[in-house]
Formats: sequence, structure tokens, C-alpha cells
Amino acid sequence: MLAKALSCAVVGLESALVEVEVDLAPGLPHFAIVGLPDAAVQEARERVRAAIKNSGGHFPGTRITVNLAPADLKKEGPSYDLAIAVGILIAVGQVTPEQTCDSLFLGELSFDGALRHTQGILPMVMAAREHRLRRVFVPHVNAAEAALVHDVEVIGVTSLAQLVRHLAGIESIPPAQYHPENARFEWNGPDMSDIRGQEHVKRALEVAAAGGHNIALSGPPGSGKTLLARALPSILPMLSLDEAMETTKVYSVSGLLPSDRPLILQRPFRAPHYTVSHAGLVGGGQWPRPGEISLAHRGVLFLDEMAEFAHNSLEALRQPLEDGVVTISRAQGSVTFPAKFMLVGAMNPCPCGFASDPDRECTCTQQQILRYQKKLSGPLVDRIDVHVEVPRVEYDKLTGIGTPESSVDIRRRVERGRAVQGKRFAGTRMVTNADMGPKEVRELCPIEPAAQTLIKAAVQQLHLSARAFHRTLKLARTIADLADAEIIGAAHIAEAIQYRPRAVV
Repeated sequence: MLAKALSCAVVGLESALVEVEVDLAPGLPHFAIVGLPDAAVQEARERVRAAIKNSGGHFPGTRITVNLAPADLKKEGPSYDLAIAVGILIAVGQVTPEQTCDSLFLGELSFDGALRHTQGILPMVMAAREHRLRRVFVPHVNAAEAALVHDVEVIGVTSLAQLVRHLAGIESIPPAQYHPENARFEWNGPDMSDIRGQEHVKRALEVAAAGGHNIALSGPPGSGKTLLARALPSILPMLSLDEAMETTKVYSVSGLLPSDRPLILQRPFRAPHYTVSHAGLVGGGQWPRPGEISLAHRGVLFLDEMAEFAHNSLEALRQPLEDGVVTISRAQGSVTFPAKFMLVGAMNPCPCGFASDPDRECTCTQQQILRYQKKLSGPLVDRIDVHVEVPRVEYDKLTGIGTPESSVDIRRRVERGRAVQGKRFAGTRMVTNADMGPKEVRELCPIEPAAQTLIKAAVQQLHLSARAFHRTLKLARTIADLADAEIIGAAHIAEAIQYRPRAVV
């Protein structure tokens, strides 16, 4: 007896349909799974056997062979359990093929037949929609996540027994639905009003947030670099629906999607420790998984004590910062993950931290300072648009009367700037000014004559590279957007130039 059911495999962030073929043949009891399964898939034999028996079903005492086609695609994870169980139930006649046609079965089974939370559900349901499948059966805890995909009927199932009753028409399970329209901005971290002084740094963070620009903060210990960086998400706008789906997809594949929050609407903020491994930061592994830069997609990657990170890990950021994606190559093939993030780096100017402090004497030698600063290569520094010195806050500012501007007020200006950019880039894949290439810079960054004279002088005196020149213009475009100016003026260019580094940071 031959039976078939459909499941799905995740490769990177993309998915491919997998046909689960179950063959029952005479012979001694034996259960084999073929089709390049990993250890978790092989162990499905015991989970499926126990789940069917404990759910009141009949498990055949014959030779069972399960083939996961296509056979040249590696299969990993426990998401095939439900499809294998359904295939066996079809083979023994407890479920008819007509009841399962045009359906996708996803989920991990426990011994009692209950369905557990399964990672990677969102991209797999997207694959069902692309192949015009009518229904998808998923664990009940994943139903809200799966319901984000329209034009597919999503059925959230709590157990294998409930699924059999639903297929037989005994118990009807209503389709799952999710409505993200009522989501609101929520932030429980530091607010800009909590930070005294550092007004010029707050302005730089506002400009960076409005245009999606990378920013580096340098200053002595205790000046507030980390607090300012951690307050940055409070002034970032919520993700659009398309951006939220991209980000949620990454978290779904990584198994980090909260069960009570199926759609991520807050921009991610990732702050890995400087001891993070290369694979942990960039992504990798035998079965490639997204790293911190992909988990920060459409959000913020904060590198505190940036100069302490491994040199090869920092250098690996150069290509993702330019392209917005990271490609991980292995002998079996290549996987591409999205990595469009705002890089925020914080570091001291020297090993002791007081090279830029006017009141504290630096104990480092010139050679030590130079070696410390050169931990960040020139090409990486060139990809950072905004460089800001964060000085020590004076006593009068720390104890001053009055409340600093709140994140809510700053976020309103950032959202207005983003709205201008949204109209500018409508119909394209670009979202912010930082996404522009040289062609778009020439077309969308008109400059006043006085501003042209200023940028020309800056290129000659600061020896700006072509990349730095274009990034300065993109930054000036953002500053002009915040000022509601259609043409970039000399004041906008001047502010953008002051954010360039004067030396190797």
C-alpha cells in the first residue's frame, strides 16, 4: 500500500515542498526513513509510532518505508512528524487521500499525540501559497504565525487525534486568523528624556534613525555611549507590514519567535557581547542559521566596545553593510540571509579610555593608541556615516532643572522624515536614504551652488573616497528631509561633513 502526504523543508529562509511517500510491505516489522534525513528526522520513527498508538490509531506491524522526496534535498528538524503520521494513517485506511489532498502538514509530535511548537512555520506556509495549496495544518501554538499568510486556510491543531476527527468530519476546527492592525508602539527601554546633556549626540542619533545610517560613538568611560545607543530604538518608527514579515521570517526560522507575538512590529535591537563567535555574528553552522546581523534585519545591531570584537568578525560586516544581505557558502551550497541593519558602534578612544578627555590624563603610549584605533580598518570606518564624540557630562547638566526632550517628540520628527523617503522611494525596493546607490544619489540629491562649493572643498581637504562622498550626500539628504527642504543646502552639507571622522576611529 502506497500513501502520500505533503510537508515542507526550509533552506536558509526559502522553503521547498517535500512529498512524504509511505510504503507498507509484507515482512518483519521495520520502520525506515530515507531521503537524506538528519538525526531529528530519523528519530521521528519513535515519535510517530508512539503518537499514533496513544491517539487511538492503528500502527501497522509490517515493513514501513518512508521516502522524503526530492531525495537530494537534505531534511532537518522534527517538522515532518505530522506528515509522516498522516501518510501512515492513509496507508492503513484510517484517513482517505481525498481528505488530505491540497493540504500541507507541519508539526512535531509528542508521544501522546500532541503537537509541539515548530520553528520555520512562516516560510513554509508561504511556500504553500506559492504552490497554490488550499490548506495548511500546523500546531495550534503556531496558528497565529501561520495566519499572517493570506490566501491559505490555516488550521491550528492541538493533537493528532483532533486532526483525524477533523478530517473525518466529526469535529470541525475553525481556520486561524490574525489581525495586526491594532498593534501599537511599545518600548520599555531607556527614553531620551532619561539622558541629561549630550544634545549633539541625540541630534546625530535622530539623523541616523531618520535615514537608516550607521553611527559610531566614541568617548571616555561613563560618558553615556551605551545608554544613548540603547535608547535609539525608542525613536525608531514601527516596522511596516512588509518589513515586519521579513523580520518575522528570520525569527521564525531561528526559533526565536515568541508564541504570544506572531508578528514582530518593533524594530529588533541586537547587542551581542564582543566574545561572540564569527558564526554567531555573521551566521553559519553545518546547517546554516542566521547570525546576529540577520536577527538585526530592519533594526539595530549595537556593538558595545566595538574595538574588542575579533578583527575577522568586524571585517565580515563590510559586505553586508554594503549589500544588505550575507551569503554563507558551504560545500553543499550557498544560503543567503537578509542583513539590512543600522550599525551602532561604541568604543573608547584608547585602551585606558581618556585620550579625548580634557580633564583626565591618558596613560597610554602613542603606539598603544594607534594600535587600538587601527582595530577598525579604514574600509569599515568608511561605511559608517555618522561619527560622534561623546564627552563627559558636566555636573551642571547632570543636575540641571527641566526635562530633556522625550523620545516621543524625536520619533515624530523621525517618522516625518521616513514618510518623505517613503514617497520618494515608492515602487522601489529602497526604504531609507541609506539604501540609495550612486545612480539614485545623482538623481535624488539636488544641491545648491553654495553647497556644491562646500562639498568640493570637503572632498579635497578631508580626502574623501567616492564611497564617503556618496554617503555624505545621502546623510545631507536625510538632514534636508528633516528640515522639509527639497534641495540640499549648504547648512545640510556642513552638518553632514561634521559627522565624518577626522582621523582613523
